Amino acid sequence: MDSFGNYPREESFDPFAVMLFKGLQVVAFLFFIALLAINPEDKSGKVDSKAEFIISMVWPDNHPDDVDLYVEDPVGNIVWYHERESGFMVLERDDRGGANDFIVAAGKKIVNPIREETVSIRGIVAGEYTVNVNHYLAATNRPVPVSVKVEKLNPKVEIIYYDTFNLDHAGHEKTAVRFKIDKDGAVTDTSRMEKSLIQLTRNVRRNGK
Repeated sequence: MDSFGNYPREESFDPFAVMLFKGLQVVAFLFFIALLAINPEDKSGKVDSKAEFIISMVWPDNHPDDVDLYVEDPVGNIVWYHERESGFMVLERDDRGGANDFIVAAGKKIVNPIREETVSIRGIVAGEYTVNVNHYLAATNRPVPVSVKVEKLNPKVEIIYYDTFNLDHAGHEKTAVRFKIDKDGAVTDTSRMEKSLIQLTRNVRRNGK
């Protein structure tokens, strides 16, 4: 074998074949890059890694009643269906009971039976957070069991609150939990002392803010 090449002396060197082979390698590489570009990693079902807390509220599947989630942060920001982003908080899902629970698949509208609202907290503000639920629309005129869960996500997932209770009439507002965090995001205290967030949102809207 030639000490300066990859071809035996007895075989003729064909530059066209070499160029063709290298060209095919380049085409294959570009195809691989294009495939990665048009098929990004599927991220559905994954919790946003930037979130510090997730607050979720659920009620029975296929239930026609509309239940709303309200969350207030330590500086007075409140997220609810009329104000879906405030401070570091985002109302990720506003569920209106039987009014808007459907998904579109293959061009067809499919009923989504799950009743759930979710708020994410994407930054740390030390102080007390208040989590309230409100029975906005009572189509059945019967008590509705509502479950509320608060999860701390970092550095590992930890459930800091979970409970189920009944809302028994339209306009029934209830404080699910109030929890305090320090500057590092550690939960230092929880309570269930009642506090109306609906009244606070009414006052803000009345003052034109």
